[in-house]
Parts: sequence; structure tokens; C-alpha cells
Amino acid sequence: MEPDPVYTGVGKWRIALFDALFFYGETVLFYLDNFKKEYIMYIAITPYRTLTQADLRHFIAIAPAIDHLIFRTPMQQEDLKRFLERLLQAGFPKSKITVHSDMELLQKLDLRAIHFREHDERAFQFKATHSQIMVSMSTHSAASAQAAEAHHLDYVLFGHLFSTKSKPGKAPRTQAEITAVLRVGIPVVALGGINAETVGRVPSGFAGIAAISYFMENDLETLCSAKEAE
Repeated sequence: MEPDPVYTGVGKWRIALFDALFFYGETVLFYLDNFKKEYIMYIAITPYRTLTQADLRHFIAIAPAIDHLIFRTPMQQEDLKRFLERLLQAGFPKSKITVHSDMELLQKLDLRAIHFREHDERAFQFKATHSQIMVSMSTHSAASAQAAEAHHLDYVLFGHLFSTKSKPGKAPRTQAEITAVLRVGIPVVALGGINAETVGRVPSGFAGIAAISYFMENDLETLCSAKEAE
């Protein structure tokens, strides 16, 4: 007579789950069904221009719907610093502010997140010495995303997913490229050409979406409704 198998690790977890389903039936199934819904990150990116008071009001208005706001602008550091100080004074959550590449500004305002361009080695160096800071990077290939993962970055943006005016004449990423990048072990956020028409066509597996116009052109109610529908 064969002895009963000994289950450890994943095997033990699966047996425990089976027992729970057997004894608790519909209640456990209800919770498992709800766990299927993965959290979708909403990452807004500022327009590449000098930001205005109207922008500040809009950012505050949509703050509850977004997880991060990446500040990518041509503004001088001191001008952007004053804008961010006003934004914080108006109640915008500090944890949602992400500066672009400017490590000095991050430290001046005691911020918690910074974003870098693809292949910017400073991202890897900064993360190595500031593990408590959220560090992200834009990527356009699985290789770049794998490098970000190897250097323990927190997430990557990957694009462009759809045709976009910002990249005229350039074809979107292929299905093969999308499949490859979604194999990395850190969150991959879809970027490029995301709007009201395309947001529902973002392939499953992405951890969220990032965009400029989509977040600038929609109000809080619209964004919250879209996020709940994901």
C-alpha cells in the first residue's frame, strides 16, 4: 500500500484550498471570484509644456482616480518646485507625485517616486542606493524591461501600444513584443495611444495604463467609471 503523499509549498497550498472549497463551498467561491479582479494602475503624465493654474486644479480634481502623476515638463527646476509646492499645499497626495529624472528635486521636496527614460543608467544606480524610493522607467522592448527587473525597479511603462500622434509613422508594438514584455516579473504599464476608444482594448496582463491626453481630457467621474469597468 502506497503511503500518503507529503505536500509542501504550492502543493500544500493547493490541498488546503481544496479543503476550504469542500467545507465552505459557495462562500469561498464568492471570495475567489472577487480576487480575480486585479488592481489596475492609472498613471497620468503631464503635457510637455509649462504647467498652469488650470492644470493644478485639474490634477487636484482627478487625484482620487490616479495612482501616480509623472511630471515631465520643460520647466526649470525652481519653477517646477514652486508648482509642486502649491500642488501639495492644495492637498494633492505626496505619494502620487513622480518627478522625471530630477533626483535633486526629489530630495528637495522629500518625494517618494522618480521616473527615468529608457537606458538611463542613473535609474539603476539610484535604486541601488535608495531602495525605499519607487523608481520606474519607460521601455520599448522586453530586453529593457528585463534590465529594469534585474535592477529591482518597481515598474516599467511599455509602448507604444496603439497609433499615436506623438509618434507619427511609427507602428505600434507587435503582439510578439507584447507577449515577450509581459513575461517579466515586475508590473508593466501600457503606454501610447490610449484614449476612450482604445482603453478597453489594452491586452490583459498589463498592470495598468499611462497616458497624457486621456487623463487631461477626462474628469474624475469618467476616470473612476472607466477604472471600475476594467
